[in-house]
Amino acid sequence: VKGLWCESLANPGGVISDLEALADCAHAVDVPFFVDNTLATPYLCRPMEWGADVVVHSTTKFISGQGSAMGGAVVDSGKFNWSAVKGKFPSLSEPDLGYHGLVFHESFGKLAYTIYGHAVCLRDLGATMAPMNAFLTLNGCETMGVRMDRHCSNARAVASHLAAHPAVTSVQMAALEDDPYHALALKYIRGGHGGAVFTIKLAGGYEAGQAAVSRVNLLSHLANVGDTRSLILHPASTTHRQLSTEQRDACGAGDDVIRLSIGLESAEDLIADLDYALAK
Repeated sequence: VKGLWCESLANPGGVISDLEALADCAHAVDVPFFVDNTLATPYLCRPMEWGADVVVHSTTKFISGQGSAMGGAVVDSGKFNWSAVKGKFPSLSEPDLGYHGLVFHESFGKLAYTIYGHAVCLRDLGATMAPMNAFLTLNGCETMGVRMDRHCSNARAVASHLAAHPAVTSVQMAALEDDPYHALALKYIRGGHGGAVFTIKLAGGYEAGQAAVSRVNLLSHLANVGDTRSLILHPASTTHRQLSTEQRDACGAGDDVIRLSIGLESAEDLIADLDYALAK
């Protein structure tokens, strides 16, 4: 085992990971704890305060906000000891022949993982953000906090409404008090929010899911998440269509599942649009 990886707020089902417990598990066997914090963003969740060693983000989503700029970020806490177990992480703890025998952890200490990412990963993979994407992402960062407040308040309002809708059998959204992950939301997520991406299950199954995404007017039928615009997806007939029924059920994309990514529009308008889409 070389590392433990989780999502702080998982896509699509809204599962919230117990970060503190998972960090203890990883460190007990001397491996780093990686957290994908894309759906929560740094505004809602700060995994390093709960033991994460490395945090990653798809900046394409909520950080930039408009879904038009591809990008990602890797943030190293500098806390993990890459040399603690001899031979376990040779790229960082043993001489690198490509840099004349340089030992990254010995030479750079807390910055070893970050320097290695620049010196080796960028050199070999060339993962450099395009200038316009960088510009759009930096602009998006300025409004991230304001946007996330609106995303989350809208999502909570929509989820609460759908939880009482006769066409909906269940809503998976951690901000709701009866959700199994609500206690973890209160612990790890600012304001006890459940983020802006969640799933619902429809009484009508596969056909109802297809019908719903075809009837919306305000929401967009897209596979992305984290846009300023609200998005809707029926995974079983689109992104997960190639899987068997059993496989779709196992990954939370069953025939009756709809995924919503709630944007910045009026919550009342979103509710009205979904009511129309779900009407028989």
